[in-house]
Amino acid sequence: MPNMLHFMSKIQSEIKNRILVLDGAMGTMLQRYKFEEEDFRGERFKDFPHPLKGNNDLLSLTQPEAVKEVHRLYYQAGADIVETNTFSGTTIGMADYHMEDLVYELNYESAKIAREVADEFTDRPRFVAGSIGPTNRTASMSPDVNDPGFRAVTFDDLRIAYKQQVEALLDGGCDVLLVETIFDTLNAKAALFAIEEVKEERNIDVPIMVSGTITDASGRTLSGQTVEAFLISVSHIPLLSVGFNCALGADLLKPYLKTLAHNTAFNVSAHPNAGLPNAFGEYDETPEQTQALIKEYLEENLVNIIGGCCGTTPDHIRLMAEIAKNYKPRNPQELV
Repeated sequence: MPNMLHFMSKIQSEIKNRILVLDGAMGTMLQRYKFEEEDFRGERFKDFPHPLKGNNDLLSLTQPEAVKEVHRLYYQAGADIVETNTFSGTTIGMADYHMEDLVYELNYESAKIAREVADEFTDRPRFVAGSIGPTNRTASMSPDVNDPGFRAVTFDDLRIAYKQQVEALLDGGCDVLLVETIFDTLNAKAALFAIEEVKEERNIDVPIMVSGTITDASGRTLSGQTVEAFLISVSHIPLLSVGFNCALGADLLKPYLKTLAHNTAFNVSAHPNAGLPNAFGEYDETPEQTQALIKEYLEENLVNIIGGCCGTTPDHIRLMAEIAKNYKPRNPQELV
């Protein structure tokens, strides 16, 4: 297992000196392979009794070279940090595919793959962030309109599931944990609680990134929190960064990012989508358009970490990395 204190100090010193670049979308890149059911299954799962197409996390076991290649392309494009292919890597997320038993292996192998690729690059420190998604359930709201008190998942269910994921990600070689695409802060709190448990049990420290999702023009998360409320509810533990990703493109995300940057002493991250999806669910924003919008973030000194979410590719990240070199990182101690 890597020396966490080494990575803690390494990324802490890097983030003071420059704007760090996160990778772009994993799903967007994997779609380019046009994998079919048999590709998802591979040899190992060819007789599995349930459909597996769409289970991108599984590709770390059945198509590891494709996942490696995606990581490599992002590092080559200038990313300092890549995320593991583990967005749905909990027992809760994997229940849809009847693959709960594989969760430890999926996370461990995904982290190991990313770590191996990171270690191919020796020009400067490259980091692996364990991607911890929100799951497909919410602890704050009822999925049943006729029963507002009903919950499809409990805090404890989430804590146990996240703990297993965190242990495997760390064992596989992650040096940062990214709790991302948060639409329900109670889910995120379960993940953060699980991380703290693991840190205490193992007597280690590990940098934590937290990234919420503003779902629409209301400026709130799905569970109803404003930017300020979201920030308050995750600020009880030391974080490497707090930020926003997904749902919106860089232009629509900007006002919320501004509020965040002006109200926190943590580093700020942003990985927006490549605009909003078109009628076919595809993203049309070009790398040049994204770069122009990200330039505004940099000019206004809003971010310490910049990357992309849905629809972004290595070309988007390359242009972000090129421009990020020309700007100083936001100083979290200088609150406006």
